[in-house]
Amino acid sequence: MVAWILGVILFALGICISVALHEAGHMGAAKMFGMRVRRYFIGFGPTLWSFRRGETEYGLKAIPAGGFCDIAGMTALDEVTPDEAPRAMWRYPTWKRFVVMVAGSVTHFILGFLILYVMAITMGLPNTEPVRPEIASVNQCVVDKGNTSEDGCAPGAPAPAKDAGLREGDLVLSVDGTPTPTWGEMVAKVEGLSGPAEFEVRRGGEVLTLTVDVARVSAPNGEQAGAIGVSVALPPAMIGYGPLDAVGGTVSFTGDMFVGVWNGLLDIPEKVPAVIEAIGGGERDPNTPVSVVGASIIGGDAVEQGIWEMFVLLLATLNFFIGVFNLLPLLPLDGGHIAVLFYEKVRDWLRRLRGKPAGGPVDYTKLSAVTMVFVVIGGAFMLLTLTADIVNPIRIGQ
Repeated sequence: MVAWILGVILFALGICISVALHEAGHMGAAKMFGMRVRRYFIGFGPTLWSFRRGETEYGLKAIPAGGFCDIAGMTALDEVTPDEAPRAMWRYPTWKRFVVMVAGSVTHFILGFLILYVMAITMGLPNTEPVRPEIASVNQCVVDKGNTSEDGCAPGAPAPAKDAGLREGDLVLSVDGTPTPTWGEMVAKVEGLSGPAEFEVRRGGEVLTLTVDVARVSAPNGEQAGAIGVSVALPPAMIGYGPLDAVGGTVSFTGDMFVGVWNGLLDIPEKVPAVIEAIGGGERDPNTPVSVVGASIIGGDAVEQGIWEMFVLLLATLNFFIGVFNLLPLLPLDGGHIAVLFYEKVRDWLRRLRGKPAGGPVDYTKLSAVTMVFVVIGGAFMLLTLTADIVNPIRIGQ
């Protein structure tokens, strides 16, 4: 239990540091361009502690659920004092405001990359290469799914792979004319077969065609599935790197993570019913979205069981997720402000083509209804995942 509590605290601390660095990214970019940064605070609610250095107040608030960087004149509607007006953010060129807005997400991306790089040279990175259909061993017979031939073969039990002449080291290229580049694709094809089937295999430098009499066995769901009685040669789960080659490995793995994070964002709407079902007592799908609380619980489980690779990987994933999510073109996210910037730029370009002067800054009050809709939907989703993580959290090994 102590290890679990330590894991939860460490993961929550990691999230707080990530948020602090996100806001520091905005602040650093704004100060670099000479914008007036009024306040930089971690948390919300009553102020616990603060100090002033130069023109900026730094501090910590009571609720550690985020943070903020108060830049004078972030929009034209923000009230600014006479001495702040010349350095109001909205007066600066579009590209400078863009850099300030995107700096928070870029900070998450850099942090996530650094986490993965350190992981690469210490623990290694997960092997994302698909498992090839290379035969590790040929069994004495086929048995029902979930069992092994080591449990014993019944008299007369079929041995399709052995009888067909398949050998250890054979690489299955196709089954019944269907290419099988991965082990999963080969298994899926075989499970749908019954009786003689042609297996094209590479053995050394030679390509052979063998006829395998696919048997039918019982699967855990009570249905029948095809089987031939072979096992796969599993590659290492983790790949270790040195300080130099870890750069390329981390870049490649980061790209895979970005794809996964983006696909995860797109899948969120269809996962909502499963979250609601979990709140009602149904089994929690491990692929459903989680809140910060849920992620911390998973982090605690990982530490308790000594799976530090999962802990570190989850922290990196969270940084990429927050970075990508903040760039969605919806207010009040950073991406929403960036979308407004580009709208102003395109609008003024079109006005110049028509011989008209540039328009003024966008009136954010006209966007308040759209912003409120997103805030309500986002708030409801956060409450939904938080509730699910409290009453029916995703757990590791339990």
